[in-house]
Amino acid sequence: MAIIVKKATLWRREVENRSGVLADTLQPLAEAGADLQLVMGYRHPGGENGAIEVFPVSGRKVTAGAQAAGLAPSSIPTLIVSGDNKAGLGHAIAKGIGDAGINLSFVMAQVVGRKYSAVFGFENEADSNKAAPLIKKAAQAKRK
Repeated sequence: MAIIVKKATLWRREVENRSGVLADTLQPLAEAGADLQLVMGYRHPGGENGAIEVFPVSGRKVTAGAQAAGLAPSSIPTLIVSGDNKAGLGHAIAKGIGDAGINLSFVMAQVVGRKYSAVFGFENEADSNKAAPLIKKAAQAKRK
């Protein structure tokens, strides 16, 4: 299986760092029938606040649930990458992006079984557009 690279809109909410805030945020989405593929929650280093980000949010009920939870579309250009894992794939992608002079806002990657999955955030849309073919090229080179 080739690597799939697709644009994504994360829905984001700034939150206070307290017990239960993740469950409180996810409840309206669950009640709306959301089938989330991605949930990220984290505390900002040295601060009392954090953020929760989810994907996908689509359809009227799920969108209304996300809004009820205090989530809104993020302005961070984001790519979601998935496909078969290969040793060194993460490095090949990072090198391709870095060699092109693209600075990442964030990355979250993991391997489950033999499948690779990553979320890349960029400083601007132009960098996101430039990175997508570089990611595919890096993955193609690792398959050989």
